[in-house]
Amino acid sequence: MDTMTTPAVPAPRTQVTRKDVARYAGVSTAVVSYVVNGGPKKVAPATEAKVQEAIRLLGYRPNAAARALKLGSTETIGLIIPDNSNPFFSLLAHAVEDAAAELGFALFLTNSDGDLAKERRNIRNLAARRVDGVVLASVLLDPDLADLQAAEIPSVLLSHSERSAGFTTVGVDLAEGARTAVEHLIGHGHTNIGLAMGTTTGNEGDAREDGWLQALKDAGLPEGPIARSEFTRIGGYAAGKRLLASANRPTAIFASSDMQAIGILRALHEAGLSVPGDVALASFDGSVEAEYSWPPLTTVEQPVRAMAEAAVRALVGVDRGEPPRHHVFPTRLLVRQSCGCG
Repeated sequence: MDTMTTPAVPAPRTQVTRKDVARYAGVSTAVVSYVVNGGPKKVAPATEAKVQEAIRLLGYRPNAAARALKLGSTETIGLIIPDNSNPFFSLLAHAVEDAAAELGFALFLTNSDGDLAKERRNIRNLAARRVDGVVLASVLLDPDLADLQAAEIPSVLLSHSERSAGFTTVGVDLAEGARTAVEHLIGHGHTNIGLAMGTTTGNEGDAREDGWLQALKDAGLPEGPIARSEFTRIGGYAAGKRLLASANRPTAIFASSDMQAIGILRALHEAGLSVPGDVALASFDGSVEAEYSWPPLTTVEQPVRAMAEAAVRALVGVDRGEPPRHHVFPTRLLVRQSCGCG
């Protein structure tokens, strides 16, 4: 009577190949490929289980370099953001990673820390790794992408409010979003509305300030005091203290980021002021922290997931190879308690 025996595990060697896995699992190398890559053809659950068990026992690791050479693609994209400790950029990075994974691409995440030299260094490093594309949330409105262009690596400017000649850009109408928030504060009866405005590396203008100004002008109100600081909690705290010390202390403040607003809340609480009773507050971004601050922040929400998906589509998806365009997404005012609403 014939008996079936399990194939012996090959003796350890430098590298286990796909052929070894196929031989051990009793399938073709094509089936192993389908399991490893999640397609393009479906594999029966029982067969997939055998292949996965063979991969585990043999310690097989796909050769990414060989696959990249065969496909002409590393199946990776790079992402450069200012600071992934900022909840807004953390959310944005997660959305880009999810969108890339949907198309079978892995993500290299780097931080520029808001520093131009580090941003350029990250660009060079990603170009050297031959990624399939780079998503850049730059510290500049007009970043230097010469290294990517020389390597013929496509790029998309994400969280970018303006067109940039020759590049696909993805962002929101900052001015319109800010105008909506300030108009809401005006609707609560405020006539002296201050601005906590974030500063950029290149000291370039920011459309959120334009939106604040436009809302005041449309309502026939004078400009309120301005405090410029970093787009951080610490920056917001410093801006809040300066605004409170102003001879023209505002009764409402618009902050250009949620992180600044969190810092402003601390400054207001330390001064013994109630929010929104003494000073109302609204901000920009729509991060999770805005919902869980106290009081919860009224904020202008950016559609992070839609923005991320548009950026990835332009790099490695259905929009790849299309002429550069500017994708502008609408913002949404999330009304909570910090503005004076119940």
